[in-house]
Amino acid sequence: MEQKPVSFLVKFIMRAIIGMGLIFFVNQYIIPQETAWKVGLNAVSFLTSGTLGIPGVCLLYGILIYQNL
Repeated sequence: MEQKPVSFLVKFIMRAIIGMGLIFFVNQYIIPQETAWKVGLNAVSFLTSGTLGIPGVCLLYGILIYQNL
């Protein structure tokens, strides 16, 4: 019974760390410096990437691009 919350927490933290690393990588090396299409590294992006994983990171970039159109 105790394995389920611990397993969920470990998975959440791993997804969040990978998601934040992906956001940092995309902001630094893929998106040009003069554009405004950069997702911030904050609590909302941490929770979104931790909950949804890589699709959550794509969702954050999609929302940002939609707002800037």
